[in-house]
Amino acid sequence: MGTLYLVATPIGNLEDISARALRTLRDVHLIAAEDTRQTRKLLAHFEIHTRMTSYYEQNKLSKMEAVLAALTEGDVALVSDAGTPGLNDPGFELVHAALEAGHRVSPIPGPSAPIAALVASGLPTDAYLYLGYLPRKSSERRTFLKRVADLPYTLICLETPHRLIASLTDLESMLGDRPAALARELTKLHEEIFRGKLGAARAHFTTNVPRGEFTLVIAGRQATDNETWTEEELLASIRQGLARGETPSQLAARLAEVSGWKRREIYSLINVTGKERT
Repeated sequence: MGTLYLVATPIGNLEDISARALRTLRDVHLIAAEDTRQTRKLLAHFEIHTRMTSYYEQNKLSKMEAVLAALTEGDVALVSDAGTPGLNDPGFELVHAALEAGHRVSPIPGPSAPIAALVASGLPTDAYLYLGYLPRKSSERRTFLKRVADLPYTLICLETPHRLIASLTDLESMLGDRPAALARELTKLHEEIFRGKLGAARAHFTTNVPRGEFTLVIAGRQATDNETWTEEELLASIRQGLARGETPSQLAARLAEVSGWKRREIYSLINVTGKERT
């Protein structure tokens, strides 16, 4: 039984591909590529001559049996046109089918635009929610944003340049004028990360025509004097902070600034949570 490898490829800078990814692409029986033209350039650059087939949104169901058949003969690598396969591109159905058929599925980690934008945003990274692409229609987008408006987690979403201004308008309307970071052309020559409030971002990109795909990182809801996180929300952030290695002092200080809870109350919950983990 073959292994399905999920191989992350560069989102711009070719130097970001790992040695393990290159070895895997050379060794597998077949490469299933979202965009064969883009992947062919990558393979040519690194002098890789592995057989390739297309596997994209419009043919993913009709091609699935052929890819599964290839897995019975050897290992297969799944790649997207850029970044980590399975995130906002075909992959889920194939992974599910491969597992159901008894094949091993193994990730080859590497570049990911959402994670790259998050860690460079300057916004909290201890708890975040990935939303994928926002709905295209404004009415659907506003309904969608209403469901996440009260969550305390940093929000990550993707947007195309021609919908960016409309989405920023809806984001500001539904979430308020929150801090955000808008990243484009990550790892490329013209990489840009705009950091500021949503309103300022809208004004900036109204004047400066948006180009390239955007990753938006937006601050989660912060408690005001009249708003306090629920205990469930606070406990979730405590567990995530402890898992990341934050000290009780660091964790209590950070959460006291955003949760509406007093530091001593947070310390008490940290102690209880810490005992549960031991």
